[in-house]
Amino acid sequence: MSLDLSEYSVRTDLALEAHDMASAGGTLIPGLHKTNYDEDGIRVSLIDITTPEASQTIGKLPGHYITIDVPELRKKDTELQDRVATLFAKEFERFLQKLNIGPNASVLIVGLGNWNVTPDALGPMVVENVMVTRHFFELMPGQVSPGYRPVSAVAPGVLGTTGIETGEIAQGIVDRSKPDLVIAIDALASRSLERVNTTIQIADTGIHPGSGIGNKRKGLTIDTLGVPCIAIGVPTVVYASTIVNNAFDMMHNHFQKQTSNTGHILGLLDAMQEGERLQLVKEVLNPLGHDLLVTPKEIDQFIEDIANIIANGLNAALHEAVDTNNVSAYTH
Repeated sequence: MSLDLSEYSVRTDLALEAHDMASAGGTLIPGLHKTNYDEDGIRVSLIDITTPEASQTIGKLPGHYITIDVPELRKKDTELQDRVATLFAKEFERFLQKLNIGPNASVLIVGLGNWNVTPDALGPMVVENVMVTRHFFELMPGQVSPGYRPVSAVAPGVLGTTGIETGEIAQGIVDRSKPDLVIAIDALASRSLERVNTTIQIADTGIHPGSGIGNKRKGLTIDTLGVPCIAIGVPTVVYASTIVNNAFDMMHNHFQKQTSNTGHILGLLDAMQEGERLQLVKEVLNPLGHDLLVTPKEIDQFIEDIANIIANGLNAALHEAVDTNNVSAYTH
């Protein structure tokens, strides 16, 4: 059975959510392998998409995806944040090994997004906190301690402020600095309110800046850059139509606890499939210009916390000299 998820293409950037939609009702997807494990309140999902058919079914490129889901991050528990950064570092190290990226390979970190728009500032904020070392290897190679690799970082801004496609800027830097690996970090869009600011996705498929809000831009991929590109993303926004659609589900679940005849209360909406209901909501909101992008009011603190988690995790994963079990000590 093949499901058309094209109507969700701008609603979720998470492979895990796309998989859940496509496999609803227990549908098996040939060419897709998914495993999960839990570690003290942190849920990790690993998805491998190995065939074009599986890619088309869930609407995601073939590749390897890791999703770290931590609902309790909303509670601002610093000890939990340190544990998430540590687990992120260990998973990222395994990811590098899977891609045959050695400990001395040079890395360019590209922080996508707009400094001036808080939900879109994840990439620049991570770049501000990662440990950059390439200049030391260039200027004083004999004084660099063992256990470090050349790492450079850039936040190229967005097309609206630079007038240049982000992909073109990144490609120019790659052509001149010649890194062995590019890590692109960007804010994503989710179809689930619960995953906003609590989920981290890592993928070896590269990234397309602006895809989460429906903007089709030149991608940062191995095909465009000439080197492997790992994408790291966190959902920071959700569409208003998705929120309305989720509200119907919440109402259905609420009324179901009171009566078995939910159709008497919700009428035709109760009988609609999720895709049909979402399409109806979009038809109502879009002509009015009300299908807004929504983010939590606490986004300022959330984005700073999650950016620090990713930066700390990258510092530990990229530099052997950084203690993976004490990543927070290297924040600067």
